[in-house]
Amino acid sequence: MSDHRRRTRIVATLGPATDAPGMLESLLRAGVDVVRLNFSHGDPESQVARADAVRAAASAVGVEVGILADLPGPKLRIERFAEGRVQLRAGQRFDLVASADAPPGDASQVGVSYLGLPRDVGRGDILLLDDGLVQLRVEQVEGERIATTVLHDGVLSDRKGLNRHGGGLSLGALTEDDRALIGVAARLGADFIAVSFCRNAADMMEARDIARSHGSDASLCAKIERAEAIANLREVIQASDAVMVARGDLAVEIGDAELPGLQKKIIRESLACSKVVITATQMLQSMVDSPMPTRAEVLDVANAVIDGTDAVMLSQETAAGHFPLKAVEAMARICIGAEKQFEMDTDFEKAQRDLQRADQAIAMAAMFLSEHIGVRAIVAMTESGGTPRYLSRFRASVPIYGLSRHPGARRRMALMRDVFPVAFDSRGLATREAAREAVRVLYEQGFLAEGDRIIFTSGDHMEQHGATNTLRLLKVGSAGQAEGLGVI
Repeated sequence: MSDHRRRTRIVATLGPATDAPGMLESLLRAGVDVVRLNFSHGDPESQVARADAVRAAASAVGVEVGILADLPGPKLRIERFAEGRVQLRAGQRFDLVASADAPPGDASQVGVSYLGLPRDVGRGDILLLDDGLVQLRVEQVEGERIATTVLHDGVLSDRKGLNRHGGGLSLGALTEDDRALIGVAARLGADFIAVSFCRNAADMMEARDIARSHGSDASLCAKIERAEAIANLREVIQASDAVMVARGDLAVEIGDAELPGLQKKIIRESLACSKVVITATQMLQSMVDSPMPTRAEVLDVANAVIDGTDAVMLSQETAAGHFPLKAVEAMARICIGAEKQFEMDTDFEKAQRDLQRADQAIAMAAMFLSEHIGVRAIVAMTESGGTPRYLSRFRASVPIYGLSRHPGARRRMALMRDVFPVAFDSRGLATREAAREAVRVLYEQGFLAEGDRIIFTSGDHMEQHGATNTLRLLKVGSAGQAEGLGVI
């Protein structure tokens, strides 16, 4: 067995660069655990085709790969210019026109996609365009026209994004397009649906209701990228299954200086709420054009790993970069290096006290034992992936094998730090028989060796969700036979 198996998960965005023949298989072999379909680009049918290609590649490689469908959300943009772009000068007047009939833009004005913008801004507000590269100060609002002053020289081109510094725009999280695209995500069998620009728990619950109405059991991922989401952070996390630190628009709204501390807070809060967390945006941005990351990027990824993120994400690096495979290989290498550089610190004093479910209590007991009696692995029988998720909220020193008969549960576990999903059908087996058979399967796959001690968790009724209520201490005997050492 390898001295160290990567515990942190890698999410890679698909795009033109990943459509080349054989590229998907190469990316999966290099370590991609979850692929992201960016619904902001491409038509629905192209996304369905990519999802089909992912399933085929995963089957060919023999790995469990999740699919994350990322909704566009209410991205506020300026409209187009007559000549494609304009040069703005500091101190000049430049108007934003919130009208469906706004003419093509020029050096004095441009239309905006959000017609309600004049209601949301006032004198003195700072508007940030093109990720903050162009900044405008609002001087006055005149009906559908917002008069601003350009704060510094810059070039502005078609369809660039627009934010208000500090947030406060009243746009809802789900557009009509988003609602329709949730149906597309359900049709292609997405394992995760990411809600862009969510503000509160109600946004997440609405998306969940729509997904369920389409027959999807996808996990809902909240993208934290608005100031309102930071103000409502705990309720947003609790209403979600996963959380993404979407650092691009978040940095624009709250400022670069606040971002590092907020990233750590979001990761910390997500883990405290037993939710999965992804760190995203420009993690290896230089590798869009370079075969090697910068040292600053290496440190950025490593710090997110050390802070406990479940996954790190590649965006343009794999979707449209020149070196998608090298980017994944670099990400995997950095994750392994970071994981080796810090000691596991399972602080049970900070663990949740008001446990409401048996599977949560069993998970905490398993982690406590694993740290104090020395075991090779924790093996969790699971229907939904809930017990492995609770187990993975602690920074474990041993791998967690999540055994499930459900492909969807295994793909969702592919996003969980420290968890390695394994196909296993427990139907028709008594609890002890299932334990013996599970140990044999893991032994034959090379995950366990003779003499290893493991912790095994299961339920009396193993085909029920949330039914984990038993913990066993087992030893691997000759030929992978399980020997019982104790039951709790």
